[in-house]
Amino acid sequence: MAYEHIKLEKEGPLATLTLCREPLNVLNIAMMKEMNQALDSLTGQSLKCLLIKAEGKAFSAGVDVGEHLGDQVKEMIEVFHGIFRRMDDLGVISVAQVQGAALGGGCELAAWCDLVVASEKAKFGQPEILVGVFPPIAALVFPRQMGYKKALELIVTGDVIGAAEAKDMGMVNQVVPPEELEAATEAMVGKLLNLSGLVLKLTKKSIEGGLMDDKSRGLEYIENVYLDELMKSNDAEEGLRAFLEKRKPAWSES
Repeated sequence: MAYEHIKLEKEGPLATLTLCREPLNVLNIAMMKEMNQALDSLTGQSLKCLLIKAEGKAFSAGVDVGEHLGDQVKEMIEVFHGIFRRMDDLGVISVAQVQGAALGGGCELAAWCDLVVASEKAKFGQPEILVGVFPPIAALVFPRQMGYKKALELIVTGDVIGAAEAKDMGMVNQVVPPEELEAATEAMVGKLLNLSGLVLKLTKKSIEGGLMDDKSRGLEYIENVYLDELMKSNDAEEGLRAFLEKRKPAWSES
């Protein structure tokens, strides 16, 4: 199937999904629907690894801010979170290759992956708080990866951090010079492809089970807070519109 904003390639037990909406690979609803279609097409296939990468200077600068407003937000959340639900349903090890900025929804996409290989030039952050919302996926996975205090700090400050700091915090597995990123990713993926696909799936399942990590229930709870409380608030509307109008938000809540 031909896609406009992504590429999907399958070579043996490896599937590679590439974001191709340059320059910043901003995730809009149309692009995310293509990602869901691509992941659906992999259901039932013999896979050991899903590699997610991007063309251009950024991995992804996040989800289109304009699609957070009005009636679009429910569809945006459904389609965006559908990516992560489908990745979980596949049950295979996922690897993110991050060459530049991974911000907002782009950071969440990288963080959701089981393994992350990043360039020294990569940057990670969740700036949503600055426009009056919060990142649901990060709220779910960050505390599991880096602990409560650091997760809360990153989400409520909107700070952007470098790849080395992200590695120290447990968000990234390996940091390499930009010119070595492809080779380092291939080496990591190659290790996985030499192993039993069944054993890899059962190992991933067991590790998540050992954490008693019911991400589906956690994500449902966070979605309800996001859609039924946050997105009905004046400050969420104000923050998003201020960003689009390139002005400072005037918060109604102290």
